[in-house]
Amino acid sequence: MKIFPSRMKSNQATRGKPLYRRIWFWAGLGVGGGIVALIYGISLIDRTLPDQAELNAVVREQTLTIKAADGTVLQQQGETAREQLKLEQIPDNLKKAFIASEDRRFKQHNGVDPQGIARAGLNNLRSQGVVEGASTITQQLARILFLKQEQTIWRKLKEVRLAQKMENELTKDQILERYLNLVYLGGGAYGVADASWVYFSKSPDQLSLAEMATIAGLAPAPSLYAPDKNPEAAKRRRDLVLLRMQEDKIITPEQRQAAVQEPLTLKTSLPKRLEVESPYFTSYIQKELPKYVSPNVLKSEGLVVETTLNPTWQKVAEEAVAKTLRNQGRWENFKQGSMVAIDPRNGEIKAMVGGKDFGKNQFNRVTQAQRQPGSTFKGFVYATAIASGKSPYDAYEDAPFVVDGYEPKNYSERFRGSMNIRDALTRSINIIAVKVLIDVGFTPTIKLAHDMGIKSELKPTYSLALGSNEVNLLELTSAYGSFATLGLHTEPHGITRILNRQGKVIWSADFKSKRALDADSAAIMTWMLRNVVEAGTGAAAQLGNRPVAGKTGTSDEARDLWFIGYIPQMVTGVWLGNDDNRPTYGSSGSAAYTWHEFMEKAAEGMPVEKFPKRPKLEGRKGTIKAQSIKPKQVLNRSISSNDDSERESARNSEESGSSRRRRRRRSYSQEEQQSSNYTPRRRRRDRTQESTSTNSSSESSTPRRRRSRRVESDSSSPAPRRSRRSSSPTNSSGSSGSSSSQPSWRDRLRPSN
Repeated sequence: MKIFPSRMKSNQATRGKPLYRRIWFWAGLGVGGGIVALIYGISLIDRTLPDQAELNAVVREQTLTIKAADGTVLQQQGETAREQLKLEQIPDNLKKAFIASEDRRFKQHNGVDPQGIARAGLNNLRSQGVVEGASTITQQLARILFLKQEQTIWRKLKEVRLAQKMENELTKDQILERYLNLVYLGGGAYGVADASWVYFSKSPDQLSLAEMATIAGLAPAPSLYAPDKNPEAAKRRRDLVLLRMQEDKIITPEQRQAAVQEPLTLKTSLPKRLEVESPYFTSYIQKELPKYVSPNVLKSEGLVVETTLNPTWQKVAEEAVAKTLRNQGRWENFKQGSMVAIDPRNGEIKAMVGGKDFGKNQFNRVTQAQRQPGSTFKGFVYATAIASGKSPYDAYEDAPFVVDGYEPKNYSERFRGSMNIRDALTRSINIIAVKVLIDVGFTPTIKLAHDMGIKSELKPTYSLALGSNEVNLLELTSAYGSFATLGLHTEPHGITRILNRQGKVIWSADFKSKRALDADSAAIMTWMLRNVVEAGTGAAAQLGNRPVAGKTGTSDEARDLWFIGYIPQMVTGVWLGNDDNRPTYGSSGSAAYTWHEFMEKAAEGMPVEKFPKRPKLEGRKGTIKAQSIKPKQVLNRSISSNDDSERESARNSEESGSSRRRRRRRSYSQEEQQSSNYTPRRRRRDRTQESTSTNSSSESSTPRRRRSRRVESDSSSPAPRRSRRSSSPTNSSGSSGSSSSQPSWRDRLRPSN
């Protein structure tokens, strides 16, 4: 065998070199070190990325969407779109326009497209500018959902890694759907539905091919290609998108040519997310959120809040309050009104009107206004009495009465002698309400009111019986709902579920009903409160063949006008008055009429349910122990001879007036059909009912100094000034609807609508 000297010398030299001087050693070490560094770098990046579960996010951070019970959007905050479309709702050409414009190999790559990067780099080099981006749709989605917009290598590396992870976690359709709903397209528009509305005032399915290409062309630089700001640049970008669609055989040359020739016609609109529906309710919801989620979640998470609001009923409620303020408000001197409707069976708030104009005044008179409830509070006084074992037919003397220096007064300034509890509630007699409170005690009454839903502080004073302690409309309405549910109370609430960015439920309503009043006492109270509507101060709230129970209330000088009424499926409260507490000329009949206007429409299609029958009264045992008050001084004065004759006259009038009351109730529905307004004739009728069939002309002659001692105006009765200004001998006799009576100048000037 022949050995070449040169090869032998080379082998000897190699064998003689140390290992670290050999080329293959360093090459291998470099490759190995690079792999280790790559693995370490990837692990370092991964530690800064969101958890795998968060990759399913469907909204951006720091966004808030509030939805009604039917899923319609009420309000949005942050970088979000009002309409989140399913992929199948987006036109096929619009989807393909974005793919052709932003990521032509979207279906082939795994989050990152090396070919796309090379192609974009070559095209940008040829054009000596940036004409094509290298980020895939998946990378853009990762940046939208999880990253900031800073231009750094570290951010780009995180974007690439996130895109790879999202491709493993989501399908291509899921990625495309999220992207088309989240991408910012200028003009305050997020997503294709927003952009369609902002630039063309259309839904995506109404767009032409040219309009679709225009919207798809906005993604790389919305400010540069915005058609309302740079129409020529927008056209050039549109035409480029159409060219790519033709190259990818999405459209034909003829379709492209027709689209290129189409003029750029804009019809701009504000983003729908700036619209706020039911603002008083949505502001209430935002204040409730901290009760259910932590401040950190509220600050960083993109939340979707599902609420209890019924949009149809909400609209009807807004119209009813607006109508009353527009008509009765002008003539009865009140400027504000509020209403809330609750399903008493589960505590869900179905409608909320917090005032006249949210744009001018954001004060919510349902939840924030503390007002004297007037005679509506008598419901809790009498409920305590019934629950302590008293019968609705237990009688009390309606006569002059002073207890520990406190002298309650009836609105009419007259006395009716012996009267049972049921009739006293129906006629809203103040003196008897105070006497009942003394018999049952402060503590049981206050405890029952709180158990039924009153949250405001209630002070143990004699005027408590007449509603001198301030409450808000939400708690008062919710408390009356406990009568409708046979004594069960459920916390009123407006939120059903809260979802995080991934669409997972992080909180859901689970409010349990609690026993506040025994079922028999609640049924008896409903029976008594039905009589208030059928034959007493709440007559304007009647709903034809549907049973209604409720109570009117009017505070001193008619500053607050209330009606809280319910059917088995819904309880609704109405308040009318002035924010500055000025007296009104109105009566709680206006509140009852507003209630009727809302409930008549809200109850359409709702099955007619009957209230439970009144339980037997014989042998009942109390479920609440009365704690009678021991006054230091009580002064009972007998009824004067004049009062005695007036009482006898009132009784005779009541006995012979039942047919007249029936005629008045019939005329109520007739008048309602004839006029959209709550007419003076109707108000005079209701006032006659609530103040009994006594001669109102004698009321007008009562000295004002005596009226000023009145603690609480008898429910639904007009304020003294109104009585003096509008009363006449013809109309004060009790025939409230007489067509032969001459209308006053004020009535003749009253608007017809």
